[in-house]
Amino acid sequence: MPLANINLGEAMLLAFEIFFFVIWIWILITILTDVFRDHEISGWTKAAWVFFLVFIPFLTALIYLIARGNGMRDRTIKAQAEAKQHMDSYIREQAHATPADELHKLNELKEKGALSAEEFEQAKAKLLA
Repeated sequence: MPLANINLGEAMLLAFEIFFFVIWIWILITILTDVFRDHEISGWTKAAWVFFLVFIPFLTALIYLIARGNGMRDRTIKAQAEAKQHMDSYIREQAHATPADELHKLNELKEKGALSAEEFEQAKAKLLA
């Protein structure tokens, strides 16, 4: 006895429905992210966009994409540039560790008991070589 009677057409329709539902959720998340990322609009305006997205979702999403679509792109590019800048500064900071800094870290590990005296000397020799 089969658990469900479903033909190929119904299965394809279900796949399309799931696909469009996922796209719809993605669009809503993108719009909400953009609303809260924009520091130029007030809290009341943000609350209004969220309210209308909840109660009139399709029309509000279309209006938002038409009215603020270019700004969404600019804010996304700016956020990505800031994230890249923070990551680059972090990498530069970590890459410029001096041998003295590394020796200090090794000494701290030795004092805490994480490294034995032999391991400390091996790491020290490797670092200074």
